[in-house]
Amino acid sequence: MDFTNIFEKYEALVAEVDKAFKTVSERTDDGIKCGKGCSDCCHALFDLTLVEAIYLNHKFNESFRGMARSTIMQQADVSDREINKIKRRAFKASQAGTSAQEIIREISLARVRCPLLGDDDLCGLYEFRPLTCRIYGVPMNIGGEAHSCTKSGFSAGKAYPTINMDTLQDRLIKLSKELTESINSKLIELPEMIIPVSMALITDYTPEYLGENTGKAKEEVETPVEAPSEACSTCSEDKSACANCNYTVSLGATPDSE
Repeated sequence: MDFTNIFEKYEALVAEVDKAFKTVSERTDDGIKCGKGCSDCCHALFDLTLVEAIYLNHKFNESFRGMARSTIMQQADVSDREINKIKRRAFKASQAGTSAQEIIREISLARVRCPLLGDDDLCGLYEFRPLTCRIYGVPMNIGGEAHSCTKSGFSAGKAYPTINMDTLQDRLIKLSKELTESINSKLIELPEMIIPVSMALITDYTPEYLGENTGKAKEEVETPVEAPSEACSTCSEDKSACANCNYTVSLGATPDSE
C-alpha cells in the first residue's frame, strides 16, 4: 500500500498547524510555556485519527530498529493496558449514570506516559509528532469551550486567539476517508476510528487489517484541484495584508464564524 499522496496532504496540514501555533504564540505575550524538557502533554490522554495513526506508525517503523524499538514497543504495551483500564472505568461510570461532563473531566486528569517519551523527557519522534502534541500549549476551541495547558500563563476569562479543534478534527477525518478510499476498503466505519498513540505503534497496518478490497477497484474520477492560497479570503485584501491583521486565529474557520 502506498499512502505517499495522503501523507503529503497530512504533512501540509501539519505545516499549517505549526504556522498557526507560531502566529498564536506571537500574539499572546508570555502565555505559552512550551519548551525543551517540558513533557506535560506527553502524559495527557488523547487519541489519534486513522491517518495520524498510520503516519506515526510508518515513521516509527522507518526510524527504530533493534533494542530501541523493542523498548518503545514494551512501553507502548504498558501504556495501552493503562489506557484500557481508564476507558473501562469511564464506561462503567457512564453505565452508573455519571454525567458525560464529569467523565470527560476525570479522563482529562488521567496521566499516562507516552511510549515515545525518552528517559531524557524528549520525544523519540518529535519531528513527526501528532497534531495534538503540536498545539497543546495554545488555547483551543473544542465544542465551543476554551481549553489550554495547565502549565500555560493564560488567564481565565480573558480573550485569546484560539485554534478550532473541531474543524481540525473534521479535516483529519476527511484525510482518513481519502486513505481508506485509496485502498477501496470494505470497512465502512474505518475512517471514524480513533487510536491511542500506544496502539498506533503496536498495530501492524496490513492490507487485511485495513480491509483492502483486492477485487474490482472503484472507478477513479478526476476532480479539479484548487490552487492553494496563503490568504484567508475573509476580506478583499491580498495575502500581504495578513501580517497586520488583528483577527483571532482559528484554524480552518473564518472570523465571522467564530
